Amino acid sequence: MKLLFKKLRENAVIPAYQTEFSAGMDLTACLDAPLTIAAGATEKVPTGLAAELDGEKNAVLLIYARSSLATKLGLAPANCVGVVDWDYRGELIVALHNHSDKPQTINAGERIAQLVVTPIFRPEVCEVTELSDTERGAGGFGSTGR
Repeated sequence: MKLLFKKLRENAVIPAYQTEFSAGMDLTACLDAPLTIAAGATEKVPTGLAAELDGEKNAVLLIYARSSLATKLGLAPANCVGVVDWDYRGELIVALHNHSDKPQTINAGERIAQLVVTPIFRPEVCEVTELSDTERGAGGFGSTGR
């Protein structure tokens, strides 16, 4: 499988894995000027990239928070996890939400999120009147312990 990137802007940065066993590769902000995200606000941050999973239609690109931005600055994707469907060819944009109580500034070339390639399954959808029984049954929200 190949992950193809097209630069939509000259200063876009092609993602790369940072270590041998990294699950995700960092996406960087492609900005002409620093972008300040007000406390409690959300801003769409461009990456300047479009992507394609070459020949692989049973996978999806997922955009996750970078733990350092989320824990140190309170910046994380507004939709928690961004889903980039196989057939999308537009710019990868990260909607960053500022969960902190002070403005946070993103600079051009700053790593803002991580991109993970994940297999997907598309089962046949069937409506039924009953589901099989299990020991757990309908127990949820702490039913198996704290």
